[in-house]
Amino acid sequence: MINFNTMGELIALAEEKELPIHEIVIAREMHDSQRSREAILTGMQQNWEIMQASIERGIVNTEHSVSGLTGGDSKRLYAYRAKGYMGKQTLAAAAYAVGISEVNAVMGRIVACPTAGSCGIVPAALYAAREERGFSDEAIVRALFTAAGIGMVVDQNASIAGAEGGCQAECGTAAGMAAGALVELAGGTPAMVGNACALSIKNLLGLVCDPVAGLVEVPCVKRNGFAVVEAMLAADMTLAGVQSFIPVDEVIEAMNRIGKALPKSLRETSEGGLAVTATAKAVEKRIYPQG
Repeated sequence: MINFNTMGELIALAEEKELPIHEIVIAREMHDSQRSREAILTGMQQNWEIMQASIERGIVNTEHSVSGLTGGDSKRLYAYRAKGYMGKQTLAAAAYAVGISEVNAVMGRIVACPTAGSCGIVPAALYAAREERGFSDEAIVRALFTAAGIGMVVDQNASIAGAEGGCQAECGTAAGMAAGALVELAGGTPAMVGNACALSIKNLLGLVCDPVAGLVEVPCVKRNGFAVVEAMLAADMTLAGVQSFIPVDEVIEAMNRIGKALPKSLRETSEGGLAVTATAKAVEKRIYPQG
């Protein structure tokens, strides 16, 4: 049986067996689910197809959510992408992440990756990477298993739920997953995957979960766009040889401690942060007039 509970254990297994991280994750999934490799790969391919469809819908979407808080920003950003400071592909990735989140807000079909609130980050990073470097769908599907392995470790040692650990647990984890997957796609070693994950997560530590009116819309949708850019930078830093001073498992441990230290008001209750600003309270009263 292949088992791992930490990134250190996952990396050590991959190094010992001279395999990429995705193979270790697939082997564990085969054991845990008692499904064949083919069935597991097919399932992830289906997830990737849904992710692509949500991106393609998102960048043309003009529909607003029922609350009226979100809708159309992905299309705006995508149309602007060739003019921006950050470069066409980076802005496209941000548009993809925002678009998926907007699709979620209008009750469209998405893949929670690892959560609905952070659903845009991993797909957007991988879609942009395919456009930039021409990776095959098969390579993207394998990288999704690497992302999944990172998410499993975080879930075991910290949290992926905003109600438990703040938005660092949702967008932070997704950014770490995306960064690690991007590094493996580019031929990085298992240790480099861990390093990218550390760089990405540690720079989102302390991010609070403060949804306006209790909806996964503001600030969640735009946060996905910011987080995918951060994940891409973490991957590029790693591939350039930049090292995280704090090892990845210690970063995840710190994430867990910070999540527990966050007050209830900053953990998805809409009782603090942006959710209690004057504008947010006025919106909440409009949406829930009997509240």
